[in-house]
Amino acid sequence: MTAEVSRAVFLSACSTVILGFWLVPVLKQLKVGQRIRTDGPARHLVKAGTPTMGGIMFLGGMTVAVLSLARHRPDGVVVLLVALAYGLIGFLDDFLKVIKGRSLGLRAREKLLAQVLVAAGLAWWACAFAGRGTDYVLPFSGFWEVGGIRFDLGFLFFFFFTILVLVGSANALNLTDGLDGLAATLTAIAAGFYVFIALVVDKVGVAVTLAAMVGGCLGFLVFNRHPAKIFMGDTGSLALGGALGAAAVLTRTELFLPVIGAVFVAETLSVILQVLSFRLTGRRIWRMSPLHHHYELKGWSENKVVLVFAFWGIVAGVLGLSGLYRLG
Repeated sequence: MTAEVSRAVFLSACSTVILGFWLVPVLKQLKVGQRIRTDGPARHLVKAGTPTMGGIMFLGGMTVAVLSLARHRPDGVVVLLVALAYGLIGFLDDFLKVIKGRSLGLRAREKLLAQVLVAAGLAWWACAFAGRGTDYVLPFSGFWEVGGIRFDLGFLFFFFFTILVLVGSANALNLTDGLDGLAATLTAIAAGFYVFIALVVDKVGVAVTLAAMVGGCLGFLVFNRHPAKIFMGDTGSLALGGALGAAAVLTRTELFLPVIGAVFVAETLSVILQVLSFRLTGRRIWRMSPLHHHYELKGWSENKVVLVFAFWGIVAGVLGLSGLYRLG
């Protein structure tokens, strides 16, 4: 099992890098460039025109690794399919924004509906074919011990909660993708911890796909670290978030995901609270949201923000893993 995981990381990383050396110049030639917010940090203006849609690179790497190593494991293939489906939604959004010049890409309701349909399909498959059941385990209650606190609110709750998990995870990661290397680094960390969880619960296929995601993110960082030569775009961020959510569902650890992905949660909450505060009081809590831009405006370099956020990502991952066991 560990050999499969290691090979998945290596194969996905190498495939992503090879694809990147071809894709980056092609996207530059096609002038598939990112538009930069004028109300953001001034230093970001120099990034205008940097190629986007880079998620194609690690989605390609993940596909090569999973089909080579885990094509006989349905749960791993399904996580990959969720990533590809969410990646396609993001690709259409990027395509309309960058190629067709539609400023906002897909309409919000179109994007949301597509994400909901994919999540609904996963919920149905998990119960009908994967033996997922509809129960949940509370973190820190003894996941692997007799007497761990479990509860089951039925299929209807499971169905809608699965949609919430996938849509929430995808969009939280999308909000986090605002600095060179940030989303890829945090995803590699979170997915790495989830590899361990998947192995513990004997979901080897899920573990292999997550390992491929780790490798894909590491390969992508060759081109996306500061100063970035390419951005992942919605193509990448929605795919990564959707895959993390799918992995949480299939390992019955949906309630662990906000802990392991605490940095993504913090980024999302910073946006929600900023909007609410401004609408209710006319004042902003942070200089800018999401949270990474606040620290940029305080004078932090992009590399410092990424390193500090990565540290807290590791702390969150360790805390999430400890949730498999009973406190005390």
